[in-house]
Amino acid sequence: MAKEKTKGEKEEKSSSEDMKLDVDGTVEGAPIERIASRLTWPQEKSEIVRKEGEELIRTPDGAKKLEELLEEVDTTYFSRRQMFVEVLEKRIGKGNVSVVE
Repeated sequence: MAKEKTKGEKEEKSSSEDMKLDVDGTVEGAPIERIASRLTWPQEKSEIVRKEGEELIRTPDGAKKLEELLEEVDTTYFSRRQMFVEVLEKRIGKGNVSVVE
């Protein structure tokens, strides 16, 4: 017997269905989470720059180097992956990602 979905699960599903992706274009850069998953935590900002600083990160304004984004962040030590992602998301903002044609 199938489990009845909760109201939260129903809302989550409907909001993800509303998202539209441009299948003809490509998105430049990697998601923050992908970069974060490559590292072991905790990490100092300088070590993240040394290891992954040249990587392009997806932002609503187009791809930017991780090193450039971290220069604008006051945090120098990230105790957890989630902290790293949250700090960068605050810096980048959330929104639609630019698509390159």
